[in-house]
Amino acid sequence: MGDNPEALLCVLQLDSLTIYNTSGEVVSIPLPGSITSIWSLPFGLLLQQGAEGNLLKHGPFPYSSPSLGSRDIIRNRRETGHSPHNNYSFLSAYDQLLKGESSSMSSHLILKDLLEEPQSIYIEERGKLNIMRDFDERTIWTSDLIPLMASYNKVKMQHSVWVAEVINSSLEVENSSLSATVPTGVLPKRFSFHRIWQGKGAHTAASKVFLATDDDSAPIICFLFLEQKKLLSLRLQTVEINNEILYDVKPDMSWSIPAIAAAPVIVTRPSVKVGLLPYTDIIVLAPESILILYSGKQCLCRYLLPSCLGIGNPSCNLGFSKATSISHDLKIVGLADAVEARINVKVNNRMIFRCALHRSPSSSLANDSITAMAEGLSPSFYNHFLVLLWGDSESSRLSEANPTVDSEWSSFCDAIMQMCKKSSVVSQETAESSWEFLLNSKFHKNYCKINNMIGLSSGVALDRTGLDSMRSNIDGTKSSEKSFHFDLLMESLDSLHAVYESLKMDNLRRRDLELLAILLCNIAKFLGEECYLDHYVRDFPALCKTVKMGINCLSSKAPFNLFRWLENCLQHGCTSDKTNNLPLVVCKDGSSVVSWARKIVSFYSLLCDAKIIGNKLSSGVSCNIASGSSSSNEELTVLAMVGEKFGLKELDSLPSGVSLPLRHALDKCRESPPADWPAAAYVLIGREDLALSCLARSCKFKELETQTNMNLVSMSTPYMLHLHPVTIPSTISDTVGLESTKFEDTDSIDGSMADGMENIFSSCTQLRYGRDLRLNEVRRLLCSARPVAIQTSANPSASDQDLQQAQLWQLAQRTTALPLGRGAFTLATIYTLLTEAFTVPKLVLAGRLPAQQNATVNLDPSIRNIQELKSWPEFHNAVAAGLRLAPLQGKVSRTWIIYNRPEEPNAVHAGLLLALGLHGFLRVLTITDTYQYFSQEHEATTVGLMLGLAASYRGTMQPSISKCLYVHIPYRHPSSFPELELPTLLQTAALMSVGLLFEGSAHPQTMQTLLGEIGRRSGGDNVLEREGYAVSAGFSLGLVALGRGEEALGFMDTLVDRLFHYIGGKEIRNERSLLLAASVDEHNRVTGQMMDGTTVNVDVTAPGAMIALALMFLKSESEVIVSRLTIPQTHFDLQYVRPDFIMLRVIARNLIMWGRIHPSKDWIQSQIPEIIKSGVKGLRDDTMDIDEMDAETIVQAYVNIVAGACISLGLRFAGTKDANAQELLYEYAAYFLNEIKPVSTTNRSTFPKGLSQYVDRGTLEICLHLIVLSLSVVMAGSGHLQTFRLLRFLRNRSSVDGHANYGIQMAVSVAIGFLFLGGGTRTFSTSNSSIAALLITLYPRLPTGPNDNRCHLQAFRHLYVLATEARWLQTVDVDTGLPVYAPLEVTIKETEHYSETSFCEITPCILPERSILKTVRVCGPRYWPQVIELVPENKPWWSFGDRNDPFHSGILHVKRKVGACSYVDDPIGCQSLLSRAMHKVFGLTSLRAGYTGNNSNNGSAAVTVDQLVSTFSSDPSLIAFAQLCCDLSWNSRSDIDFQEFCLQVLFECISKDRPALLQVYLSLYTTIGSLAQQVSNSNLLVGDSLSVSSLKLALSYNEAVMTGRLTTSRGSIVQSVFLGSLRKQFNNSFLVSSMVWCTGCTYGQDNGGQN
Repeated sequence: MGDNPEALLCVLQLDSLTIYNTSGEVVSIPLPGSITSIWSLPFGLLLQQGAEGNLLKHGPFPYSSPSLGSRDIIRNRRETGHSPHNNYSFLSAYDQLLKGESSSMSSHLILKDLLEEPQSIYIEERGKLNIMRDFDERTIWTSDLIPLMASYNKVKMQHSVWVAEVINSSLEVENSSLSATVPTGVLPKRFSFHRIWQGKGAHTAASKVFLATDDDSAPIICFLFLEQKKLLSLRLQTVEINNEILYDVKPDMSWSIPAIAAAPVIVTRPSVKVGLLPYTDIIVLAPESILILYSGKQCLCRYLLPSCLGIGNPSCNLGFSKATSISHDLKIVGLADAVEARINVKVNNRMIFRCALHRSPSSSLANDSITAMAEGLSPSFYNHFLVLLWGDSESSRLSEANPTVDSEWSSFCDAIMQMCKKSSVVSQETAESSWEFLLNSKFHKNYCKINNMIGLSSGVALDRTGLDSMRSNIDGTKSSEKSFHFDLLMESLDSLHAVYESLKMDNLRRRDLELLAILLCNIAKFLGEECYLDHYVRDFPALCKTVKMGINCLSSKAPFNLFRWLENCLQHGCTSDKTNNLPLVVCKDGSSVVSWARKIVSFYSLLCDAKIIGNKLSSGVSCNIASGSSSSNEELTVLAMVGEKFGLKELDSLPSGVSLPLRHALDKCRESPPADWPAAAYVLIGREDLALSCLARSCKFKELETQTNMNLVSMSTPYMLHLHPVTIPSTISDTVGLESTKFEDTDSIDGSMADGMENIFSSCTQLRYGRDLRLNEVRRLLCSARPVAIQTSANPSASDQDLQQAQLWQLAQRTTALPLGRGAFTLATIYTLLTEAFTVPKLVLAGRLPAQQNATVNLDPSIRNIQELKSWPEFHNAVAAGLRLAPLQGKVSRTWIIYNRPEEPNAVHAGLLLALGLHGFLRVLTITDTYQYFSQEHEATTVGLMLGLAASYRGTMQPSISKCLYVHIPYRHPSSFPELELPTLLQTAALMSVGLLFEGSAHPQTMQTLLGEIGRRSGGDNVLEREGYAVSAGFSLGLVALGRGEEALGFMDTLVDRLFHYIGGKEIRNERSLLLAASVDEHNRVTGQMMDGTTVNVDVTAPGAMIALALMFLKSESEVIVSRLTIPQTHFDLQYVRPDFIMLRVIARNLIMWGRIHPSKDWIQSQIPEIIKSGVKGLRDDTMDIDEMDAETIVQAYVNIVAGACISLGLRFAGTKDANAQELLYEYAAYFLNEIKPVSTTNRSTFPKGLSQYVDRGTLEICLHLIVLSLSVVMAGSGHLQTFRLLRFLRNRSSVDGHANYGIQMAVSVAIGFLFLGGGTRTFSTSNSSIAALLITLYPRLPTGPNDNRCHLQAFRHLYVLATEARWLQTVDVDTGLPVYAPLEVTIKETEHYSETSFCEITPCILPERSILKTVRVCGPRYWPQVIELVPENKPWWSFGDRNDPFHSGILHVKRKVGACSYVDDPIGCQSLLSRAMHKVFGLTSLRAGYTGNNSNNGSAAVTVDQLVSTFSSDPSLIAFAQLCCDLSWNSRSDIDFQEFCLQVLFECISKDRPALLQVYLSLYTTIGSLAQQVSNSNLLVGDSLSVSSLKLALSYNEAVMTGRLTTSRGSIVQSVFLGSLRKQFNNSFLVSSMVWCTGCTYGQDNGGQN
């Protein structure tokens, strides 16, 4: 129905239609109560309306109908792509269209789609379409495959057959004038019925109507009339015009059959389809209670009930017991419930039997032969053959419940021999002689079967006498009947010969091939086709004993030889004249019986340069080719094998010589196949790693995944014949196990306490860090859930307690700062269940005394307010816990969020809301949920919710969210709105949230508002937080116009001037009057500008204005803006600008001139003005007369400029792990550290010394930690060891010195978290939005305490999450499913700073940004190569579920080569499996000497081989083969030779990763061995010579490789020396005797006379 391909169950109820689908979904559709029946059609559901339905006017469903008022309309409407406006237009136009139909009523409706209303059906009469209003036309049958309907009119007493069609626009439609105003694309499809047949005279409707198939495959429709006891059959004529099938019934195309019951069954040709319909026969119950099978009008046979039904035989297959009383005169009285070849038979004693009709033979040979006759014979010939096959003469055999395979083949042979007998006209029938009676006896037949099993096919003499006598009468009379049968036999010979050649290509059907050869010999001998006879005898020389060959070949027609065709194809190409003699049956489209041969012919054709013409090849055969690119014939052949579903199992069924070229194609494509192949193609060539990667990209829906997996199963071999690498227990995995992941503080009281970092250890992180304990150390440093150790004396005094409290207070400052770093460390590392409650680890500020048995010490609440101290740290702690949730695997549900909402608002849930918003989960909240949160009037909750909503809806300008935010900005309130006393904290958060919501939009009105807020005094009384308010407004303004400052928006110049006015630039002073007159202040309310008189308070407005300019012109390279944003160049300017503002100016200038940032000392020195450079150099020079105040100013400016330049470097190279930037930042960090407190006396750097004399330590500490933060941003996610050591030193140093405040501790904590971002799996991006988010986090004004929000709201420090990317890549072994190390060659594209560069990484690793990434290649000798070509895009990294993601969310499957250890087990490559096994190979090269000694030496050899193979592969089939080769029962010399050959071949195939070639080697070897043995024993009559043909094909393949017709980079897949030795042995064997030579030379040379 509609576009839905799945099956639906439709149930008609009184006033509704209920539809069930296979997934359990139920849809209920209201219907008028006058619907009496429903019928299925190919394009929808046909509804039959009763005559009383005239009260309901059809059209769009009248929702005012009284029948609908009492119940709900239940309809599962899916999302559509129409906007509400479009839907309204469509419905209104539809209403206008159908208003004209309100006066009339349609008797039939069509429901085309669940989302549409039922439509009227039109009837075509005299070229005009009218609505069908004949309520007397009652539907009695429809077809769900073809658009046919049968109806009966009781008034007219006539039956009709209708064809449903889509209305043609050229026909005149009733009420067409009303539809002229409606566009054609908007109108729904309308359908009409066209009557193609009507039959009168029936007083009652036909009791049954069904479709069947005529004997020539034409569809027929059958009517069963019980009152007339007949079955009327109408033959449908089909014509295809413009891809549409038209149906019609001609008057002379009908016939009747006497019947009281009938049913369609599938018996004679179950695997054949005629278009969409299966080939269906008719089972008829004649009035005489006789079951008769018909194929169209052709009567085939009669069925009888088994006699066991009458006597209750317990051995009967129907299973009735002896107690069942059934009379002996059972009569069939009815048929019911026919399904394929099974039907219920009703008998006269009210019993029903489920009967299985004898259908197609279970013998595959008989079935193939019958199908070949059906496909190869003309209809008249095939009908005659069907009568012979299903005739009454064989009814006893056909009615057997379980006919045997031999009896089925005998029946088919008997039918063929009957054709031969009828072809010979004998004047008088002679009596059967005693000899003929003996030949026809069962004893003789059993004797023939036994001989056939042995190999002596004496059964061919079965009808020899009769055939000889028939041949003598061929010339006697020439009647038309004889000519008919002769042509029939000739066509039968051609059809069966095609089957014979196809069976040659299947090793598993050699017995069928021999039986078919015997039959074909009989036919060929009767027809006098000596060439055919010679062909079969050459394949089976034993037949020459029973078949007398003529000396001269009198027939002019040579039989097709598939082996010779394939050989010519390899030798001369597909376009040769020797390859254009394919049989018609092979070239015929849709031929199923010889599809095996057709597939092989098509593969060879493509391999030998065949051209593709439509869906056919230039060789004449059709071929299905899978989608995918191909640059060589071998790649095209692999795609054809996939398209034809020719997998490894089918490849193993081919003769060894035939399979070699195909295996050659697979082997050649294995190294570097194209990237756009389907997954099944990769499985076929043995690249399961690429197959899984392909599936991960393409399988977005479950149904597609299931279908593709089924296709992969068909491509893979059902038994294990491909190599599985052996997983060897590693010493690393033994030593670094679960013990290393446990975190136990030796001084901890409770080791089981959760710290929020339990899930950081995984197989990926374990593989990355190995034995390294960095993660354990990070976990220890960031743990805030345990009391910290306080070092005191063993006997404390009263003064010691005060010391403990002081020390504990310092440690509490550090503990409260740890959650910010822990949030970064554990970012997106766990997947929560929606049934679990959200847990937050405790924030413990207590201490413990190790010297006093770990006694716990708490902060004294009388000294400090502990709750106030913990308010914002609790918020950060909850944010860190919430950030652990991974943003993958779908969205967090609204129910889970509400479930975790506490009764009383607290900081924990507030932090959770912010964390969920940063991950984008808050989109599930409704407006009412938001209102409920805001109504709680909880400050932290409001802040977290606003920022979380803005982050979730970032850049969308969602109106409902913007209204919620603007409520918290008093300036946006209308004048009539009552003034709200909102804390400055909420206003600050609201401003930042507006910037996130409108990010990148350059919305003019929002920008004007934010510009005014930069210079506006806060609404509350807390003037201390006004700088943070202005900074938030500046960040918000920069986010709204992010990177779009260069765009001409009309007011941008005025806005920029206003910002420079807020900065207080010297060059702006003369324009102050102009700026003050700006129209921006038109809507200002009472709260005035931050001015002291006429001067702007730049101390408050400058930071926000500089940040806004930096973000607005980010990466714009605007010289104009940078020239106005100057760094002081004179002493006066240095006194005029605050030093920390100089840092902001440096950052802003560099963000604008993004491309000029370079990681070198020269670049940093270029940022420092000359006056400052000279002043710093002169600090140690006594001759320089520098005022102390000037020196302090210069040094302050110097350290701030250097820190600003380092922050710029950190932002420019964020997440890049740039070595130059890392070294430079580390060097400056060490320099500042030495200036604070000399650590290294051997520092040879050229940096100025003695800065600490002119600048306070607090400034140096802040600059130092800002540089360290920048360093961690550059090395984000890398876990860089040198940087980590520096951070650990800073953490310990700050605690010991006691000078570090909360801001310093926070910087160290965040830096550690950045360095191990996401446990080392995530990093930062350098996109515009990411740089803005990082700048907000790194804003260089650190808080002084846990509750300090004066200059920068602490909640903003978590916005770094918006800048993170999961560029993590790990490689997983496709065979073991375990993450492994693998070397990658990463290529980044050329940029303006550097040329195209390639470097090596070891997985797991973090890849470069998407915008510069070009290729990723799996390299190294241990894994199969894999190249991933990427199109560089300036977009964020691939998100979860992105179909274009080449890495499937960070997983790249690789396949290890055979003989190589993983890098975990063998890091340096000295213990590879191949090298470890070489000495064993040398010890087994000669087994002959080992067998000359005693048996005790052989046991060690067997163990050695078994162990050797098991080191290469875990495949049990290969290990079993190795054990078989070392069996001690092989004692003879020939056995030892064969055993040694097996071992050498085994090593050859395994070491080259070609285990499937084992059977090829063994097959070719045994072929030569058996031929040589038979020739040496003078046994000229071998069982068959097909193996010789296979050998010839193998030699032709080798020749094609040597001559270059088949290209390869590594030579033949089978050793050429081996094939050459086989050729030599073959020639030597047939040179033994001249007689043998005469018989066998035709197999060694080209027989051009016959082929």
